[in-house]
Amino acid sequence: MSRLRVLGSGDAFNAAGALHSAYLLEGPESSLLLECGPAVLAGLKRASIDTSTIDGVLISHLHGDHFGGIAYLYLEYVFANPRTRPLIIAGPPGLESRVHTVYEALYSEKIFQKIHFEIRYVEVAPEEEHEIVGFNVRSFQVPHSAEPFSLGYSIAAADGRSMVFSGDSAWTDEFLKHTKGADLFLCECCSMKPAAPIHTSYQDILSHSDQLGCRRVLLTHVGQDVRESSDLQLEIAYDGMTVELGG
Repeated sequence: MSRLRVLGSGDAFNAAGALHSAYLLEGPESSLLLECGPAVLAGLKRASIDTSTIDGVLISHLHGDHFGGIAYLYLEYVFANPRTRPLIIAGPPGLESRVHTVYEALYSEKIFQKIHFEIRYVEVAPEEEHEIVGFNVRSFQVPHSAEPFSLGYSIAAADGRSMVFSGDSAWTDEFLKHTKGADLFLCECCSMKPAAPIHTSYQDILSHSDQLGCRRVLLTHVGQDVRESSDLQLEIAYDGMTVELGG
């Protein structure tokens, strides 16, 4: 059965000490890293996950707390756990250039830039369908302050299990077009009440919960006031959590 392993469930400010966004979706034959925050190696190693088992990476938008860890994956695969097989990295246009800019800025010496494995970048635009390392990925645009845009994803594994990921987004009824019948809706939740026009609040999600039509809702990218609330009806993700899709 496919499962999701939460490596980092925090917002950009690491509220309550949670690591930046990173989730490992493990299917019957492959694994897909969904988001890759700067502390991704810490999340993987705390969970005793061999970093070489990652087949691909899928990024929702080009904000540092969501893609900044790719530079550290490069470093890991060059020195600590040498990689020979290709790595697929998918996300919005501009991701490849942005990642290489970050990597070269952090480690400008030529020795660090010698990457000996193939990296294949896949550009994803809204309303597209891609097969990425054995997962069927459907993209949709969500409202957020990212250039060129921020994406949400509907993802199906080879065993038929499925999940929807909001990415970073204000509430949008676009979610409802994808969550019906899904095993899991992984949704960002930055505050208890609407506080910013670019993020979803607990109040937003709760008020639409009877319309989602999915088996399970899991809140992530969680803000401090949500972490501290003692009156929640929805489930919050935590670092190190494992979710069986359909379980």
